[in-house]
Amino acid sequence: MDDQNQIPVHEFAPSEVSEIDLYQKREKIYTRKIEGFFQRLRLFTGWPLLLGYFLLPWFNWHGRQSVLFDLPARQFNIFGLTFWPQDFPLLGWLLIIGALSLFSVTVWAGRVWCGYSCPQTVWTSIFMWIEQFTEGSRNQRIKLDKRPWSREKALRKLAKHGMWIGVALMTAITFVGYFSPIRELVPRLLTFQPSFWEIVWIVFFTVATYLNAGWMREQVCMYMCPYARFQSVMFDRDTLIVSYDGNRGEPRGSRKRNQDQSQSSLGDCIDCKLCVQVCPTGIDIRDGLQYQCITCALCIDACNSVMDKMGYAPNLISYTTQNTMEGKPHRILRPRLIGYMAGVLIMALLFSYTVFSRVPLRIDVLRDRNQLFNETSMGQIENVYTLKIMNMDQAPHRFVLSLDSPTPLQWIGEKEINVAAGEVYTLPLRLQAEPSDLDTPGFDFDFVVTNANDSKATASSESRFIGPTSR
Repeated sequence: MDDQNQIPVHEFAPSEVSEIDLYQKREKIYTRKIEGFFQRLRLFTGWPLLLGYFLLPWFNWHGRQSVLFDLPARQFNIFGLTFWPQDFPLLGWLLIIGALSLFSVTVWAGRVWCGYSCPQTVWTSIFMWIEQFTEGSRNQRIKLDKRPWSREKALRKLAKHGMWIGVALMTAITFVGYFSPIRELVPRLLTFQPSFWEIVWIVFFTVATYLNAGWMREQVCMYMCPYARFQSVMFDRDTLIVSYDGNRGEPRGSRKRNQDQSQSSLGDCIDCKLCVQVCPTGIDIRDGLQYQCITCALCIDACNSVMDKMGYAPNLISYTTQNTMEGKPHRILRPRLIGYMAGVLIMALLFSYTVFSRVPLRIDVLRDRNQLFNETSMGQIENVYTLKIMNMDQAPHRFVLSLDSPTPLQWIGEKEINVAAGEVYTLPLRLQAEPSDLDTPGFDFDFVVTNANDSKATASSESRFIGPTSR
């Protein structure tokens, strides 16, 4: 990309620090609660995903858990579809679609996923609300941490961490419930009868959630998430960003609420630092776009609340673009964005066609390797096979087996079988040929399995019939 089309992403260190120590101690961020339009908007972005995460395992679909990744059975049930390890290429497709979708959203609207729907942001918001509920407002929390330990401080801290652990435990149990049927998992936990691995994974994800959302918070976004580092490569001058209007706000300074702004040399920014106090990553958006910014718009709501009290126009801090700030034309559709969107659309259509047109049926053939062929008492040439018919559907079916062979073969064994949902049926059989029909020592043919009630649901597997090298 042309460097002139990129926008600068800054990294600021405290003014008193000349060098950034890679192992410097983290300074705790005390966020301030704020209300506003964009925070109400988050109720319709993050919370539906949160509720879906907790409630989805409890819903049944055609008698099964709606989403269940059954690793022992090697079945991945997602609503009415069942995927098997043989379908793993579809996972690659899905990852490509997800990546292209993320690129499209980033080019158009920046890090809105991070600010509104990312699980780290949603769970951190829950933990921050618990912190505010148990320890009070921002100033109260700062004073509480500075005070010596007392009974009240211990009780408040205990309540906070207890609630954190409770949410983390619920998160972990739900996660494990996607791999072990949750309607059976919860009763086992209540009766202290879970399996060893269920305990291990519940403990692991409880600790991980507790640390990530309770203690590390912005550190996850700033240092652990790679998205924060490569976002600037995807931004251009028409990407939506959260930005401070320096031309309007500077020079900043405090003033009385009723002061006549026309008689003042100050800009609209009253330097209240409310935008800094509400920021979950602790940055000052007035310093320019920084990689730590997750575009959560808390600073916009905070600044607009101050502008409203001062009687000034809103959106001193707002969603905008670099071109708009410089008075240049703003384009929504750009070649790169169109390319990403086209890629998402094409991949999504191909993925959907592949998923919904796939035949939930598979046949594998194992040929007896101990003996290439047998000669029967009647002089016929015989080969022994083992068929494995896999019913990949969520309903039982009856299947008919046949051959597609250039040479007549006699089938010795079952030709119609009933296979339960998700079952792998093992069928041993023998094929016999008359020596006079064998023009060559061996030839290829296909085993064909067809759904008795749906002739279009057919699968086949190639094998080989071997006879004597000379007659």
